[in-house]
Amino acid sequence: MKTPIASSLFQSPIYQKAIDIMSLSHSISNYLHQDLAHLQADGSENAYIYFSGDIIQQSVSLAPEIAKAEEARFSDKKYKHIATVKRLTRLLNKTIKRLEQCNSNGKDYLPLLRSELKKFKQLQHTWTLTL
Repeated sequence: MKTPIASSLFQSPIYQKAIDIMSLSHSISNYLHQDLAHLQADGSENAYIYFSGDIIQQSVSLAPEIAKAEEARFSDKKYKHIATVKRLTRLLNKTIKRLEQCNSNGKDYLPLLRSELKKFKQLQHTWTLTL
């Protein structure tokens, strides 16, 4: 049985945008991984391959933190989760900037992710004020 908070959460624009960002991050990372997985001429790994995993890890954490903030009863707990969402958003933006420097055709899709993240930040501002 779903609680009223849980069912309204899944319909929330910020939660839906977090899910969209997660899905897009997975797709972009898979595309980047194909180009970056090969060893370089000196036998070393391409350092950017780790950043492609970071966008997945950071984007996967967004939706659960939003849910925790929505479900928290006390304002100090809410603000803790809100701060985590803000930190993850900032880290995701920084990781995207790093990936834009890599030598892969997949980086052409990063502006799309950046655009979605910008929309998310706008939703995040409104959402923060409503909690």
